Amino acid sequence: MKQPPKFTNGQPAGPQAGLPPDQTAVSVALLDPRVRIGHVHLKVADLDRAVAFYRDVLGFEVTQRFGRSAAFLSAGGYHHHVGLNTWESEGGPPPSPGTTGLYHAAILYPTRAELARALGRLVAAGVQLDGAADHGVSEALYLRDPDDNGLELYWDKPVAQWPHSPNGDLAMVTQPLDLGALLEENKL
Repeated sequence: MKQPPKFTNGQPAGPQAGLPPDQTAVSVALLDPRVRIGHVHLKVADLDRAVAFYRDVLGFEVTQRFGRSAAFLSAGGYHHHVGLNTWESEGGPPPSPGTTGLYHAAILYPTRAELARALGRLVAAGVQLDGAADHGVSEALYLRDPDDNGLELYWDKPVAQWPHSPNGDLAMVTQPLDLGALLEENKL
């Protein structure tokens, strides 16, 4: 059985990552289109504070808690969409700017109206947004949780509305999102 290539600093190690000398490209097998990102598991400094944010502000329900060190939360009865733990981070500071790590976790809402409800909860809780954008394919709200983890709350527009370039490629954009109009959606 052929062994996978070893990597050093993100680059294949050895002669062409184990490819024969005359082979210069690797064929890539595409994932099954049903593959999804199942959950995000975050290191937090204060479990109770993090649970309160994800439960009381974002609206997730706690599905299981492991004492004072971990909790799992979900929407709709799934085992968990968000895991929180203090196993290596209790009382710790957030990562410094300019370091590697999670940029943001994205939470997909099923409709624009549900995203509007989420925005209403954020406003009611006094949560500051880092930004908001219409990407052509989606509308998104950007914020930080109490541990400074980046979050994107978004909904996908219908595929038929996604913008494309003249040659047919997907043409995502970053345009301002009208938060007032989005909040009005919550009143409908």
